[in-house]
Amino acid sequence: MAGDARGLPCWGRVYAFFRRWRDHGLITEFHDRLRGRVREREGREAQPTAGIIDAQSVKAAASVPSVSRGWDGGKKVGGRKRHIVTDCLGLLLVVTVTAANIGDRDAAVGLLTRLRRLHRDICLVWADGGYTGGLVDWCRHKLALTLEVVKRTDDMAGFVVLPRRWVVERTFAWLMHSRRLARDYETLPASSEAMIRWSMVTRMGRRLARPRAAGRR
Repeated sequence: MAGDARGLPCWGRVYAFFRRWRDHGLITEFHDRLRGRVREREGREAQPTAGIIDAQSVKAAASVPSVSRGWDGGKKVGGRKRHIVTDCLGLLLVVTVTAANIGDRDAAVGLLTRLRRLHRDICLVWADGGYTGGLVDWCRHKLALTLEVVKRTDDMAGFVVLPRRWVVERTFAWLMHSRRLARDYETLPASSEAMIRWSMVTRMGRRLARPRAAGRR
């Protein structure tokens, strides 16, 4: 099928491939294989044993239907929320996109359940203060998973880099470097999740393409 005058392929054809790969889990599989390669190159096991969980609210474009968007009163953002768990390198493990009014702890139940199913070696997840409460005990009893909350202390003033939590914050910054992810443009949350994985695929591909530093295997 012919493309446009700039030599780009037809939008309908490109989207058909994207939808097929998304619905058959091919984007996820490609992403996860690359993640294992990056971890091994960094001297880690392919499968992680710990992770960091957090959420990010982003504005939604007009193309996002009202049924899957909401208002995050804490961040004063109307749109969607990205809930992710990363490994200790900041690489994506699992992601769920919801309306922005969905609470972090509510979304964490399904997210951490999926994390435990897909990554059986993980036994520890770090989180911020938004994940306190009954979720900690629920993770311990239902998932055999330790959810450790890293909090700011009362004597901290201004911007402070907190242990472990900076890793997932950096991942969100990586995602915002992708123009398609500066806000949520996708009609379906599943497409938003696929775009997040594609962004990480691009970053991991560049990381693997870089020459190794002198003295490293």
